[in-house]
Amino acid sequence: MNDNQAKQLIEAALFAFDKPMTVKMLQDSVLSSLKLSTRDVEGMLEGLQEDYQERGIELMKTAKGFSFVTRAELSEQLSILWQEKSPRYSRALLETLALIAYKQPITRGEIEHLRGVAVSSNIMKTLMERDWVKIVGQKDVPGKPSIYGTTKDFLHYFGLTSLAQLPELTESQLESALSELEQ
Repeated sequence: MNDNQAKQLIEAALFAFDKPMTVKMLQDSVLSSLKLSTRDVEGMLEGLQEDYQERGIELMKTAKGFSFVTRAELSEQLSILWQEKSPRYSRALLETLALIAYKQPITRGEIEHLRGVAVSSNIMKTLMERDWVKIVGQKDVPGKPSIYGTTKDFLHYFGLTSLAQLPELTESQLESALSELEQ
């Protein structure tokens, strides 16, 4: 099999598989008989990204791997295909998620202290059901409260490869944003 055929196989696998695929997943599955190096597979993925630059879909890399997605600028026109509404999240849920993303690892008590109000169990349940947030440990203080952090699903949903891609936010900007949301 030549490089072009291997690239086609990668493309087909990414289209056919319903989840993002990492380079290792590709090497261990559809490319296992080809013994391609990580560098070779990454080069083919870069080639595919270039091939799709002028198309309605693009090959996106997130923390969970590579997958084909529709271009963001086409989302409004494509939304007619789905009659259901996107879930609407409460301000409290978004505040909690932002605090976890920017301040992790963080306890529920620390979130409540920063927000100035109690965090509803439903908010934490929703964030964990969406697999955006997980318990990453227990704080070594009396009561051993759970410590929360974000997941790869959080990064994938927001199109990020790492937390470093979150917009920069100073401590005063975060406090200012939270006080604006309270009004």
